[in-house]
Amino acid sequence: MPYDAQFSSGNPLMVDHTPSGAAVPAGAVVVTNDTPRVCHRDIADGALGALAAEGGVYLMTGDGIIAADKRVYWDSTNKKITLTASTFKIFGVTVTACAGNNATCLVRHDPSA
Repeated sequence: MPYDAQFSSGNPLMVDHTPSGAAVPAGAVVVTNDTPRVCHRDIADGALGALAAEGGVYLMTGDGIIAADKRVYWDSTNKKITLTASTFKIFGVTVTACAGNNATCLVRHDPSA
């Protein structure tokens, strides 16, 4: 899968972001401090761009069976959403169910959920 989070719908709140050290491709989830954000357009290293901070609905890959309306966390190592809080950062709430490991579902981006 070439993306971490593929935009599906909604009206995301976009905030400025300037990558340092590497370009950020569209569809990447970038954790800034404690918040997972989503890149909608490629951003070159050192260039000013924007990341979605909340508000959109994204097609994402899950790490197992996840029901709809569940709080999910971003596992940046495996590039998947998970029900396991651990040290992961909250991404939002599932809109549709995820059928199993590597299956996709829709997730509402709401890091304050």
